[in-house]
Amino acid sequence: MSSKSGGAKTSRREEGIKVISDNRRARYDYEILQTFEAGVELKGSEVKSLRTGHTNLAEAYAAMKGGELFLINSNIPEYREANRFNHEPKRPRKLLLHKREIDKLANGVQREGLTVIPLKMFFNRRGRVKVDLALARGRKLHDKRDAIKERSWDRERARLMREKG
Repeated sequence: MSSKSGGAKTSRREEGIKVISDNRRARYDYEILQTFEAGVELKGSEVKSLRTGHTNLAEAYAAMKGGELFLINSNIPEYREANRFNHEPKRPRKLLLHKREIDKLANGVQREGLTVIPLKMFFNRRGRVKVDLALARGRKLHDKRDAIKERSWDRERARLMREKG
């Protein structure tokens, strides 16, 4: 396969990962300031359900409880074959981060009024479930309009450059 195949470009970090869920709405509603990769503490039936590709991060956020960070309101549906050993679909799930990262997120939320939101959930190369978290600031309506205009202009500029050059 030649390098001019026009295939999807991925960074070295993203090779070998399988994206389970992508919170595309978060990039529209929030201004992303900093991202972190966190592990998720899951039960067996939750992992099985994620392997089938079912989850929803649209309304999820992360919150501090007792010095630990938890993923709240993320929906992982029950795994049908687990029958009585199933999990609760919307239970809080502990996020696994280093203490310095947790402190950085907590300071951003407390001092600057920022929000911690999940951007995507994926299986890494080793088969572990990870979540990309973002320290983000909510956008106002006029900011969203500006972002749409800028994105539209970038597309138009790229199209013009292809035609001319």
